[in-house]
Amino acid sequence: MLDGVSLTASPGHRVGLIGENGVGKSTLLRLLAGADEPESGSVTRPADVGFLHQEMAFDTGSTITDVLDDALREARAELAELDRLSALLARTPQSSPDHTPLLAAYGERLERAEERETWDADRRAAILLTGLGLGALEHGRTLGSLSGGQRGRLALAALLVRRPSALLLDEPTNHLDDEAAAFVERQLRGMTGPVVIASHDRAFLDAVCTDLIDLDPAVDGPVRYGGDYTTYLTEKRAERARWERRHAEEQQELQALRRSADVTARMVAPDRGPRDTEKMGYGLRAGRVQSQIARRVRNASRRLDELERNRIAEPPPPLRFRYTSPAGPAAEGTLVSLRAVRVPGRLSVDRLDVSATERLLVTGGNGSGKSTLLAVLAGTLAAGGEVGRRPGLTVGMLTQDTEFARPDRSVRATYEKALGFERAEAVPLASLGLMHEADLGKPVGQLSAGQRRRLALAVLTARPPQLLLLDEPTNHLSPRLCDELEEALGTGPGAVVLASHDRWLRRRWQGGELRLHPAGEERGTG
Repeated sequence: MLDGVSLTASPGHRVGLIGENGVGKSTLLRLLAGADEPESGSVTRPADVGFLHQEMAFDTGSTITDVLDDALREARAELAELDRLSALLARTPQSSPDHTPLLAAYGERLERAEERETWDADRRAAILLTGLGLGALEHGRTLGSLSGGQRGRLALAALLVRRPSALLLDEPTNHLDDEAAAFVERQLRGMTGPVVIASHDRAFLDAVCTDLIDLDPAVDGPVRYGGDYTTYLTEKRAERARWERRHAEEQQELQALRRSADVTARMVAPDRGPRDTEKMGYGLRAGRVQSQIARRVRNASRRLDELERNRIAEPPPPLRFRYTSPAGPAAEGTLVSLRAVRVPGRLSVDRLDVSATERLLVTGGNGSGKSTLLAVLAGTLAAGGEVGRRPGLTVGMLTQDTEFARPDRSVRATYEKALGFERAEAVPLASLGLMHEADLGKPVGQLSAGQRRRLALAVLTARPPQLLLLDEPTNHLSPRLCDELEEALGTGPGAVVLASHDRWLRRRWQGGELRLHPAGEERGTG
């Protein structure tokens, strides 16, 4: 997973970890946090390092109050200790030998409390809950009654309340809307300690990070880039071009050396006999020629051996997202139409027409009905009002939670089962560029969330529907693959309706937009 990695995260630096799913981002965070131990090497960390990972350390019966009390425990203990030391100092005369060590202990505690703004902890907790969209929740509610997104935001709030001296964050913007993400960005930029973040959120990386570490394969191993995500993109493209050029030049040199060792050097002296006029010197000259041949062969072989030992690895082909044309004749006109559609408490749309070449981005805060709208368009959720759908319409949908019925079945077998043998043979999974060849034999239950998402995308794109519905398609995908996905969806036949919180995607979207509001009022643009 990781081999020979060295990393220093200094105060004031906010280091982003990026790369394809499975390259070791979460593993590196767990090593830094002490949740896992390396087989060799060492990790030095502060005693109070804070680690945000995917699961909360509370059962579903715990309440919001329980989580906050735990987050505030250290601050309250610090204040209690300050009160104890203050009272003890007041009772201890300055002439007492105990006074000086007591005063030093009190000063040390006071300095630490001031650094952490301990007196402000309760107010900070309220600000964080409000900023993360949890301020209206009753603190007596159990975790089991909260949505997955609410639990994730509560875990993040609890961690930030503690103000640890170093922060380790694994996908901190999952389930955050625009306002909450911007709020977290401001919080992190205000921290003085080191922060290490594994994230697929390109806008977040661009706004927060002072450094980026790309764990994807590179000629000299993982590379650390100074600057934000925009800077990284420029440098990464240049680095890839240099790697490809170095590899191509080395391959040319290897071919030339092989010819030199096998053929060229031996052609210095053609196999011919001596002429009558040169018989006396032939033996001497032949010896010199053979010596030259031997020297050139040795030199070429030595250089060839050196290059073979230290050969530059071939740049791995990048995963690609290719959205091909739907089968059959090109559709025209309207595919789906909605009139006065209502799903009580979840969705209200007065009018929407999805054309055969639609490129529609659905946006809105949490609870505004984006996923509900996609389910109505797909025909998997009944709704009040009028829903018109073209007869024979083929629809494909990528949901937020990507699960497969048979986790024990291999990736290749799952793909063939979903498409049928003939179609899977006609469009091999490896040809879509979404799964590595080495992963095709793995059980799907062993795949990461991002790998399962890529497999689901592969099934959809191998037999493209006339209407493609994507619910948060960039979740769990690497930043580079997200860029590829956006580019592929921008053109071509077939309709695409996409719901996303992804700020980077939305800033660059070229199609229409429908913004939903929790109250059910919608506004379309495009």
